[in-house]
Amino acid sequence: MKKYLLFAIALIQFSCNDGDLQIETVDFDSIETVQFCETVVVNAENLLFKINGDEALIIELPSNLLKNEITTTDITSQVPSATQITYRIFSDNVSNNYFCDAIPPLTPSVIEEIGAQDGQIFITTVAGEGDTFVHTIRLSGISFVAENGSRITNLEINEFGTVTTSL
Repeated sequence: MKKYLLFAIALIQFSCNDGDLQIETVDFDSIETVQFCETVVVNAENLLFKINGDEALIIELPSNLLKNEITTTDITSQVPSATQITYRIFSDNVSNNYFCDAIPPLTPSVIEEIGAQDGQIFITTVAGEGDTFVHTIRLSGISFVAENGSRITNLEINEFGTVTTSL
C-alpha cells in the first residue's frame, strides 16, 4: 500500500503545471486581413496587426519605411533594431478596439507578450488603382524568445499581408 501511495505522490509532483504556457508555433497564415487604426500613411510610424482569436501579431513599422513609389527591389528592415514585432496571447478573444481605442479595454488582458529578437521584414510596393500604392509585407527569419529562454522555432509566417496608401 505504501508503494502505491508513494507512486501517487510522485505522480502528482511530476505532473504538468498548467501555469507553464508552452508556445510551439505562431501561425497567422490563415488570417489574410492586416488590420490597423485609421489609415496607413507614408513618412509616419504605422502599427499593423493580425488577430487570431486570443492571439495577436503586431508590427510597428518605423517612419519612412513605406513610400508612395514603385520599388524594383525589396525595402528591408531589421528586427528588432528598426522594426518591432510582438506576439501576444490574451485571456480571451481580442478585437481591434484593444489596439485602436485611446484607452484600451480592461479585458481581455495580456497573458504573455514575446518580442521578436531577430529577423527581417521585406516590403515590395506596386502601383494600385488610381493614386494608390499597394505594399506587400513579408517576414523572414523571425525568431521569438520567451522569458524562460525558449525559442519558437516553427514560425509559420511568410507573407504578413498587404496595405494600401494613397497620395
